[in-house]
Amino acid sequence: MSRSQNDIAKDFRALHSPQDPLILTNVWDASTASAIASLPTTRAIATASFAIAACLGVDDDNLTKAQNLASLKIIVSAAHKVNPALPVTADLQDGYDKDLPSLAATVKEVIALGAVGCNLEDMDNAAGTLRPLDEAVARVRTVVEAAKDAGVPDFALNARTDVLSQEGTTLDDAIARGKAFLEAGACTVFVWGGPKGRGVSKEEVKILVREFEGRVNVMMLLGEGFLGPQEIRQLGVARVSIGPGLWMFAMKAVKEQAKLLV
Repeated sequence: MSRSQNDIAKDFRALHSPQDPLILTNVWDASTASAIASLPTTRAIATASFAIAACLGVDDDNLTKAQNLASLKIIVSAAHKVNPALPVTADLQDGYDKDLPSLAATVKEVIALGAVGCNLEDMDNAAGTLRPLDEAVARVRTVVEAAKDAGVPDFALNARTDVLSQEGTTLDDAIARGKAFLEAGACTVFVWGGPKGRGVSKEEVKILVREFEGRVNVMMLLGEGFLGPQEIRQLGVARVSIGPGLWMFAMKAVKEQAKLLV
């Protein structure tokens, strides 16, 4: 008997464990979805908007909802050809829509495509500004309620805050936002250190783990000098993603091989 989408969502939520964190190797097209889904160690699939945008020849901030959802449809189809019960979570960026009813409709579209979770940023990318806390919380609640209306009450929202990318902010600001998002129904909180390398230190992650009771997503950077899977597992986070890390490695490999042909 086939399992319902909410059964898969429940499984996905259960994978978010501080004792054994979920490590998500973000994908960007059918080929990467198929490759990752076929690995016996894969427990779920996540998309990477940056990599999807790059494959379409646009900047991450200029990726449209239509482009992102079209890619999501392809990715879900490819992953589910390998394993129909494999959870897929979508990088929904800032949610695109200004008004809450439109955001709710977008979430229902994502669910209709087969996803059981999503990322949602608290930036307004069109304006280039951080959303006020009350507005950001309302958007988290909207995602949670829309998922319930769509028949997937266990839909897992990973609420990202970009507050540390703003000047004059501290980890306390991120904690205040994260706690508000969790209270509004988010499954986990992703504190983003910003695109210019501010990052989130190991000691700060420990504080976030304590304040959010382990319901933390961190991004693992691939390369020398950064924490690896085993070290991150010891921090007590529930979830680890790598963003566009695999895409960057893939592009590097393509260039290196192409150089050998000339």
